[in-house]
Amino acid sequence: MTRVKKGVNALKSRKNTLRMVKGYRNGRGTKQKQAFEAISHAGTYAFAHRKDKKGDARRLWNVKISYAVKELGTSYSKVMGGLIKKNILLDRKILSTLALEAPETFKKIVEMAGTEETAKAPKVKVTA
Repeated sequence: MTRVKKGVNALKSRKNTLRMVKGYRNGRGTKQKQAFEAISHAGTYAFAHRKDKKGDARRLWNVKISYAVKELGTSYSKVMGGLIKKNILLDRKILSTLALEAPETFKKIVEMAGTEETAKAPKVKVTA
């Protein structure tokens, strides 16, 4: 069997690893073993936090909807329950966008949800 020398490949992988950790502090930016551990952990955290970011966005939408609904005199849970009962399929992202950018449309949707507080107000016909 022929002899394989790994010098070129080892140097290439070491250079790539150290290039990824450029700017890291202490030994993590200069030593290969610490640099590899730093890259591994960074990748794990990046994956987990990409998932967390989606949950954070959903929580923010809920807060925006809740605030807009309170201004109309009802509660978040009543509006969301009413939307589900009336089979109005709008997700929270769309509802929060409407609450900020088109409050009149949002008000009509809340009225369509049929909560008790908005039932006293005159019905408005929604045109799409």
